[in-house]
Amino acid sequence: MRRPKIGLMLFAMLVANGVTPVANLPAPLTAPQALAQTPNARKAEAERLDGQAFDQYLANQQEAALQSWQQALLIYQELKDRRGEELVLEKIDMVYETQADRLRKQGAGQYFTSQWAAALQSLEQSLLIYRNIKNRKGEALALGGIGLVHDSLGDYAKAIDYTQQQLGIAREIEDPLNERAALANLGGIYLNLGNYPKGIEYSQQVLALVAADGFPDPQAEGKAVANLGAAYVSLGDYAKAIGYLQQQLANAREIGDRRSEGAALGNLGVAYSNLGDYAKAIESSQQQLAIVREIKNRRSEGLALANLAMAYIFLGDYTKAIDYTQQSLAIAREIKDRRNEGALLGNLGVAYRRLGDYAKALEYSQQQLAIAQEIQNREGEGIALHNLGFTLYKQGNFVTAEPILMDAIKVLESIRAGLGSNDANKVSIFERQVGTYQTLQKVLIAQSKTEPALEIAERGRARAFVELLADRLQDDRLQVEGSAPPSNLQPPTIEQIKQIAKAQASTLVQYSIIYDTFKVQGKQQAQESELYIWVIKPTGEVTFRTADLKPLWQKQNISLEELVTSSRDSIGVRGRGLAVASKVDKTSTNKRLQQLHQLLIQPIADRLPKDPNDRIIFIPQRELFLVPFPALQDASGKYFIEQHTIVTAPAIQVLELTHKQRQRVSGKEVLVVGNPTMPKIAPKIGEKPEPLSQLPGAEQEAKAIASLLKTKPLIGKQATKIAIAQQMPKAKIIHLATHGLLDDFKGLGVPGAIALAPSEQDTGLLTASEILDMKLNAELVVLSACDTGRGKITGDGVIGLSRSLITAGIPSVIVSLWSVPDAPTASLMTEFYQNLQKNPDKAQAMRQAMLTTMKQHPDPKDWAAFTLIGEAQ
Repeated sequence: MRRPKIGLMLFAMLVANGVTPVANLPAPLTAPQALAQTPNARKAEAERLDGQAFDQYLANQQEAALQSWQQALLIYQELKDRRGEELVLEKIDMVYETQADRLRKQGAGQYFTSQWAAALQSLEQSLLIYRNIKNRKGEALALGGIGLVHDSLGDYAKAIDYTQQQLGIAREIEDPLNERAALANLGGIYLNLGNYPKGIEYSQQVLALVAADGFPDPQAEGKAVANLGAAYVSLGDYAKAIGYLQQQLANAREIGDRRSEGAALGNLGVAYSNLGDYAKAIESSQQQLAIVREIKNRRSEGLALANLAMAYIFLGDYTKAIDYTQQSLAIAREIKDRRNEGALLGNLGVAYRRLGDYAKALEYSQQQLAIAQEIQNREGEGIALHNLGFTLYKQGNFVTAEPILMDAIKVLESIRAGLGSNDANKVSIFERQVGTYQTLQKVLIAQSKTEPALEIAERGRARAFVELLADRLQDDRLQVEGSAPPSNLQPPTIEQIKQIAKAQASTLVQYSIIYDTFKVQGKQQAQESELYIWVIKPTGEVTFRTADLKPLWQKQNISLEELVTSSRDSIGVRGRGLAVASKVDKTSTNKRLQQLHQLLIQPIADRLPKDPNDRIIFIPQRELFLVPFPALQDASGKYFIEQHTIVTAPAIQVLELTHKQRQRVSGKEVLVVGNPTMPKIAPKIGEKPEPLSQLPGAEQEAKAIASLLKTKPLIGKQATKIAIAQQMPKAKIIHLATHGLLDDFKGLGVPGAIALAPSEQDTGLLTASEILDMKLNAELVVLSACDTGRGKITGDGVIGLSRSLITAGIPSVIVSLWSVPDAPTASLMTEFYQNLQKNPDKAQAMRQAMLTTMKQHPDPKDWAAFTLIGEAQ
């Protein structure tokens, strides 16, 4: 299709808009006076000018060519030679298009060298020309370039606007390369805004389009993979980030894209730093620095220097860290990179705080905050507020620190709220935010504000789980009632916490592990310093106590986490179905269990109920989820279960939600599964899958329990994944006696699976991620299997089977904390159900089952593995 006539009208329009599309172009020509020539002679003159112009164009004399074509155009218009006029107009069009392309490429070059003001001017001139000559593809390219410049300048609203225009044109003219470029750029812009779901969504759209179209697009694909790597670095999922970044690095090296290679190395440096591998971090950042200096990319040079500085901060070499940061800051200011300028000021604040220069630390953090608020960088604002509050805390200025840290928490929570319903991303980013909640707890405790500190401790745990559970309950209400407002669940106040204790008729015990930075072997390291413990009685009385954790690593060279692990090792836990148990050193077992009792129980022993039937609900944190509370021993050697009835929960507010779930239970059947035909699992990646070991004791257990509950168990080949998944939503009680597995088999961020019989349609593994999507109606699920209470331990609690079951609608879940032995477990479970038929309190039924089993099997490994999570009634 012919382009429309533009000629002199276009040039006049460009000049009127203040744009000179070709350097030193002559002013628009006026028609020369007609000579006394015949029409044929005039046409010959036009043709001569046309030919002359073409020769000038080929000789790259574009100004002269344009002048010659404009003279020819006037003659053709005088002769009313429409065909000649159209041909000359197309050639004038070609000149303008050439100039537009030159300006766009010039703008791109200026962008890559961080000359953003010049890049913007060139690209805007290019855009105006493309629009006037109706070149839609060129218009889209120019819009994309302008969007990138505004992104680099921190003007994200304009960046999104221009890039969305690029995307709209690309889809309109069916230009897949422009469409993918626009989507990749939008992904990057939203990441810079801290909107990770949209950033990930747009980037994944690029990869989906490349896969669907079937032809490669290294540039867009490389940008999308880079975005995903950067996104998961920001979300704190460093393992996933490294996977994408290694892919970006390989792609960049394959196509010789040095800029992308440098960017990938830079983000790998950040990921390795956060994983504590500082040698790899420095190596990656040094490689990045060499590349970006070679290609003279000032912006990336600044980022490489910043990455090196951060690694040296972690290593405690603050002199080097400050030097590299100052170099990076100078570049950020030179190229007007406000986002990185703010981050670098924050890093300087951290370095000076570590050196004890609090005045300078506060000054730099204030500058960081001002920039973050100016460019509306919410993540940067939250970090700056945390830095300010933490420095004030270290300075001893608790009163001033308190409101600043509270503001930081509000900003961080607004970022998590922006992640929508993406549970995995909320969990990942929360890992990077827990420090702010801890610092505010320390500030409040320093002022003896123990109840407000409890509110913050509760607010800073299992929030993603609480929100996921609340949303699921809300969805159920929508289905029942037809309409309901969004859940918008707020963290509980102290009064609500007291009401939950009253409603549960239980004593709540909440732990918070507090970290501080200490010099260990010449390096600054975060170490466990204290254990905060709150006891909330059903009467509403709240008691606060502490336990000093520093002697553990200062005198015994062991952390709390290592103590928990060694206590489990000392019990001698073994895999279910194995013939030989691990050797148990009774003295070592007692010592470790008593040491844990001294830390976790002794400080609050006087506040615990005296009646052994009164429930205690433990709210652990991190490694404390793996503590065998029933087996803890006091100084006299008595086990904790002998004196108390135990329940656990990931957060106090979870109890409020499981209580609501209990009221909605509608299942009527009983589902009992034992010793299914086992699926095949590869012992290690790349090895040949082998069937899991059979569990004859689990089969006997299932038959005995099924007889008690008056149902027929599913055994062997009958216990297929398909059959079990179909029956689970109808059941009131679900008992699964089989292997439990810890791995994330589908890579969905939710580890754990239940081993069931395979079929032609599946492998037999019912994964935690699949359970998460179910809608279950049972009042109780018992996972009489190995390690079903374990999973990925995060700041949000244990991500695994128990979390998935509770989210799916189960108010009470019984799981194991280690690989449980066959025969004692069968005995314990039979006792549990016999007790439950006499007393509906599940916690008391489990306690009595443990006490009975203990008489025949005295080793804790045989009876102490199981824990009730959620509702006792």
